[in-house]
Amino acid sequence: MPYEDDLIYDIGMHRAEDTEFYLAKGFRVIAVEADPQLCAAAEERLRDHVESGQLTIVQAAVADVEGPVDLYLNPKSEWNTIRPTWSDRNAELGSPSADVVTVPGVVFHSLVEKYGTPYYLKVDIEGADMLCIEGLRPPDIPKYLSVESEKVDWSALLHEFEVLTGLGYKKFKVVGQHKWPKVKAPNPPLEGKYVDRRFTLTSSGLFGEEAPGEWVSADAAIKRYRTIFKKYSFRGDNGLLSRGPLGPLVMKAVKSPGWYDTHAAL
Repeated sequence: MPYEDDLIYDIGMHRAEDTEFYLAKGFRVIAVEADPQLCAAAEERLRDHVESGQLTIVQAAVADVEGPVDLYLNPKSEWNTIRPTWSDRNAELGSPSADVVTVPGVVFHSLVEKYGTPYYLKVDIEGADMLCIEGLRPPDIPKYLSVESEKVDWSALLHEFEVLTGLGYKKFKVVGQHKWPKVKAPNPPLEGKYVDRRFTLTSSGLFGEEAPGEWVSADAAIKRYRTIFKKYSFRGDNGLLSRGPLGPLVMKAVKSPGWYDTHAAL
C-alpha cells in the first residue's frame, strides 16, 4: 500500500516528546512503546489526541516473533531494551537494569498491515532498531525514516545501509542527536505545520526535509560514519579512554561523540 501522507510511526515513544511534536505538526501518530508505565503516562497527558483518534498508543515491544518478551527496565528509561547484550552493556556503563518485566512482542510488519504505511518512520529502540527496517516489505515503504545507527560494529553499519538501499532508499543524512538542543525548526515549515520547539538530548528531532544537512548518497554517508567510528574507538562507550582502572574517571572528563541517527529518503 502507498504511504499515507499524514501518518507517522514513533517506534520507541519513550516519554512521547517526539510524538507530541508530530501531533502538533498535524500528523496522525502510531506510537509504540514497550514500557507500560510510560504508555500510561503518555495516554493520560495526550488523552485528547487519543480520544480524537489522532494518536494510537500501542503498548508492545517490536520483537523477532509475536508473543511475550522480556523487557529490561533501566533507571535511565531511554536505555530500556529487550536485548540481554544491551542490558549487559548498560551495566558496564554504570547503569544496570533495575527490573525485568514481560511485555507483548509484535513483529513490525504486522503493525503496518494493521495501521497502514507511514509517511515517516522513526525508530529508536535500544538494540532492536533493525527489526523495523528489516520488517519493511515493498511496496509498503515510508517516504522517510530515521534509525539510531550502529556505532561500534562496522559490519553491522554496512548491513544497515545494504538493507536501506535494497529497499529503494537513495538519499541519506547523518544527524547527531547530541546537537538537537541547538537546532531550531525552519519557518516556513517544510513538513506539516510550524512548531516552535526546543529539542532535548533524548529527542529524535526534525524529520524528512526538515532534518538538518544535505541529502547525500549511501557511499558519502558511510564515509561520514568512518570518522564517527574513529571517534568512538577512542572515546566511545568501550573506547581506549574507557579502559583500565581510571577509565570511568577519564570518561567523566571527556566529551562523548554522542549518538547518531541515519535519515533515509526514497
